[in-house]
Parts: sequence; C-alpha cells; structure tokens
Amino acid sequence: MAEAAPLTFLCITTYEKGQEFMRECKRQGCRVFLLTAETLRNADWPRESLDDTLDMPADLPVPEIVKAVSYLAREKKIDRIVALDEFDMETAATLREHLRILGMGLTTMRYFRDKLAMRMKALESGIRVPNFIPVLNHEDIRYYLDHVPGPWVLKPRSEASAIGIRKIDSAEDLWPVLESLGDQQSSFLLEKFVPGDVYHVDSVVSEQEVVFSSVSQYGTPPMAVAQQGGIFTTYLLPDESQEAVSLRQGNRDLIKALGLVRGVSHAEFIQARSDRHFYFLECAARVGGAYICEMVEAATGINLWREWARIEIAGGKQPYHLPAARGDYAGIILSLARQEEPDTSGYKDPEIALRLKKRHHAGLVLRSHDPARIQSLLENYSQRFAQEFLAIEPQGTKPAA
Repeated sequence: MAEAAPLTFLCITTYEKGQEFMRECKRQGCRVFLLTAETLRNADWPRESLDDTLDMPADLPVPEIVKAVSYLAREKKIDRIVALDEFDMETAATLREHLRILGMGLTTMRYFRDKLAMRMKALESGIRVPNFIPVLNHEDIRYYLDHVPGPWVLKPRSEASAIGIRKIDSAEDLWPVLESLGDQQSSFLLEKFVPGDVYHVDSVVSEQEVVFSSVSQYGTPPMAVAQQGGIFTTYLLPDESQEAVSLRQGNRDLIKALGLVRGVSHAEFIQARSDRHFYFLECAARVGGAYICEMVEAATGINLWREWARIEIAGGKQPYHLPAARGDYAGIILSLARQEEPDTSGYKDPEIALRLKKRHHAGLVLRSHDPARIQSLLENYSQRFAQEFLAIEPQGTKPAA
C-alpha cells in the first residue's frame, strides 16, 4: 500500500500567537503554511516548522483571501484550515466551506464569535445567561428598559475580550449612544449588568467530549481591567471546590449546546452576588489570551496549543489520547508597565515558574502544590506591581494578545 501523504495545514492569524500549534504539527510530520498580516512578516514565528509563510495586506476582504487561497490550492493540497486567533475565525470558516475542507463551518462559528448567537443558543438549552435583548426593535428595547432594572452593558456582538463594551446607567444615557451607532446598532446587544466574580473554563474537546478542563477565577473582572486599567490576575481553583464542580458541568453543557466538535475553548461565567448562581458570559473556540495557556501548562503539564494541534491532526478519524495531567496549581499576574523592559528580578519566590517577556508588560506565572499560596502571592505581588510597574492607557480597539 502507498504511504499516506502528510497532512497540509494552513494556519491563519493576524496576531503573533500559536507558535506551539505550528511546532506540534511539524513534529507530527505535517506540512505547515502560515497566512498572516504583512505587518507580522518579521514576527517571531517558528520558521523551522513552516514550509512557507504567506502575507496579506491589513483589512484584505474575505472574498479576496478566498481567491488567494484557492489559487494556492491549485498546487498545494490543503487538508486543514485553522484560525489561531478569534478575529480570523470567519475567514477560516469561509475558506473551509468554499474548499469543502473538514472543520467548523460558518453557522457553528457564529456561536463562538457572535455574542447574541451564543446567548440565544445557550438560553435555548437551559443555560443561565444575564437578561439580554438584541439592539433591533426600539419598541422592544423600551419594554426591556422598563422591565429589566439597570444598569446594563452594551456589547458588540463580534468583538473579543472587553473591547467596545459600555456600561449604561439609565435609559436616558442609552438612546444617544444608540443614535451615535447609526447603522451599526444591530451589531450590538444590551444586557443586564451582573455584579459578581468572573471565572473561566479552558477546555480540550475531542469529538464533542470535553476531555480536559481547568477552572480558574479572575481577580478583578476583565472588563474592569480593560476599561479602567489595573493588574490582571487569574488562578486555578481546586478540582473539588464547589465552584469548580459546578462550572465543569456548566461548561460541558455549554460545549454540547454550542456544538463544538473538536478543538479548544475558553468560556467565561459570572457568579452573581445577588443569588450566587452562575451565568454564562461568552465562549470562544480558541486558546485563552493573556498567557492563560502558560498558566494551565505550569499547573497541569497540558499545553492547550499542542493538544489542539494533535486533535486537528486526528480529525475524528484516529483516536486522540490526552496526556496525563499533573495536579498542581498556578496563577498569573500581568500589567502594563511604565518601563519598556521591566525588571522582575526582585521577585525571588521559588513559586515563580515563568517570567513573561513583552515590551511594556510585567508578568509572572506562579506554580505551587498549595492553591492558598498562589492566591497569597498574587495579592502581595499586585500591591508591588502597582507601585513598581503599573501604567494605564486608554482601551484599544483590538486586544493586545
């Protein structure tokens, strides 16, 4: 019998990320092509793992990308197309449907990109979500404002992280904002603001089954950090904690409802202070940003990028086996820094597993057998980071990572 040809992956990203995904594909004998933005031509890509790198101009329309990739496909048989960043998911799904390639199509993709679609699908499946309404019919919006007490948050349907989210305190404040959006109103939803603690569940999914998940709690909620500045922290919770048990089950129900077949996911939930229930906020079919992958790997030994690559290679046609996971705990502290290359050498605790290197950012990943030790260090380091490094700048229009 003829030996099967190696799989060819086309990886798409307009951010500098996913290096370990590409390395693992190459380690498994695949051919790897990278399609990225011209501005990232000289970024720190794993060039030893790439068969070719293709550049595209910023804001190139999706139909033009389809033409370019279709031209490439004349000479290069493409077996998998993977978006390594959330902003490239629509492009990847469009290409898969056009070229009839295995993977997530446009309909399922919207459940992981469109905040309105994911809320409606979750609600249909009996998953709690904050009370919301599409920004469509003004009469319906008036009824909503009269019957759902404020404050509320106005959210873009297809942005990532906390980009573009605005807190609305009164009905009188809302209407001028909607007027300023003009024809873009329908690209937003309005949702009741729920005070509480925010958690995230990071998962590996194989053939619709969550085969691995880690449950973590943010320090200050991400929306507050993004809009007001401050120190970003998050840390893994003990598996046996009540929060982790509830969120793991809620996450399994969510993944089933949204229809993720294989890959990774980053889901966020809030535990309302008013009733202590968990409410679903959003879910992305990607690796979480802000070095969450490094935190999960420090605690468990599971690298989410690497496992995602292995699952994509298997493609549902071969069995996937998750490596054995360690049972340690980990946390992250990260902030914008006044210094271009902040010096964290004054932090000497043995729990420091990784010092993050990024211009104008200070960050550490911590690891310990004791979850209380991680939380204690994060509290102490947050005070020190605020004095030694913290810088605050206006929220951007795209995430930094």
